[in-house]
Amino acid sequence: MKLPTIAFAITASFLASSVTLRAETVVLTADAMVDVETGRLVSDPVITIVDGEITDVSRGEAAVAEGDTVINLTGMTILPGLIDMHVHLTGKATDQGYRRLQISHERAAITGVVNAKKTLMAGFTTARNVGAPSFSDVALRDAIAEGDVPGPRLYVSGPSIGITGGHCSDNNLLPEEYGLVGEGVADGPWAVRAKVRRNIKYDVDLIKTCSTGGVLSKGTKVGAPQYTLEELTALVEEAHSHGRKVASHAHGTEGILNAIKAGADTIEHSSFIDDEGIRLAKEKGTFLSMDIYNTEYILGEGEKAGILQESLDKERVVGTRQRDSFRRAHEAGVKMVFGSDAGVYPHGDNANQLSRMVRFGMTEAQALRAATFNAADALGQKGNIGVIAPGASADIIAVAGNPLSEIGLLEDVRFVMKQGAIYKSD
Repeated sequence: MKLPTIAFAITASFLASSVTLRAETVVLTADAMVDVETGRLVSDPVITIVDGEITDVSRGEAAVAEGDTVINLTGMTILPGLIDMHVHLTGKATDQGYRRLQISHERAAITGVVNAKKTLMAGFTTARNVGAPSFSDVALRDAIAEGDVPGPRLYVSGPSIGITGGHCSDNNLLPEEYGLVGEGVADGPWAVRAKVRRNIKYDVDLIKTCSTGGVLSKGTKVGAPQYTLEELTALVEEAHSHGRKVASHAHGTEGILNAIKAGADTIEHSSFIDDEGIRLAKEKGTFLSMDIYNTEYILGEGEKAGILQESLDKERVVGTRQRDSFRRAHEAGVKMVFGSDAGVYPHGDNANQLSRMVRFGMTEAQALRAATFNAADALGQKGNIGVIAPGASADIIAVAGNPLSEIGLLEDVRFVMKQGAIYKSD
């Protein structure tokens, strides 16, 4: 029997929205598949998909029943949709420093719609948005889930929580007479718990906090701790009691240790992590998310984007040290996930970081595992996403070649399927 095959052409209307396959059963074949769990390349994969879920993975000849839809990705290598654990979809790389003051929350939400599509088309079928004003990321997540706009499956934090005058929680750009206090500001254990409860009230998936200063905030020192261990412990306890994980921005050594001791699930940036922090992260199973690409954009394009001079000076100190910390943590066997900090650099270029992860110590297979299997584990979604296996969501991407020998191929994803719907095909 001649197999029915779907062929796709790129058109403006096609790229504007997903093409949902009407057939109940879809059989997808390709030249090869990356098994991200084992780091091996598997030839002649046959993937059976029913109602957006993978039901069977085999090799060789496709067993096709009458009425099945067949997709032949000849010349392609397939792998699970990528997962970015640190994005800011409601922000633009070109809107930095004082430029942020002219952006309303409503405008940020619309920006999020544009960036969500760019992220999905780049092969990232899942993303974790860590910090957004006025719960705009909650609205974006729901619009994507309901099919109103294209984008990755989102896990969102709403407004970040932190100290008065701190990184990620407060707005330090305006002078005192404006009386502006950031919506995420909370000081003291009970105020912190109240802020966590507020975020959960508005249906966030996780809590984002900052346990040190940051590069792009005015007036904060990168290495200085924010929140005491008592405050961080209260935050984590409250979040975990409601079934939410905690992501803690932390550059400085003391703040990293405080966040790990408090029980944070992921440490973002981890730039100045020391041997004790590495030991403790490994002991507790804490995931590190380290954005080792965006230093190139900050120092190369940041001044034009409006980044403050003090922030550029801070990045010159942080960048090299963070990459060394990445190498040491990886060599020590700490669990690592892919986190780009897209929004600091342009959305859609997320995969540029993969080559830097290889350059600074990982193999191609390890970098891909960080962006798939490990990230799914950190989200509590092991087996549901980040793998091509029975029972997982049909989140599948394809590239022309073998990414296990040329990781840069992930910067040119040719095919994107999320939950059985095709969003891109070259």
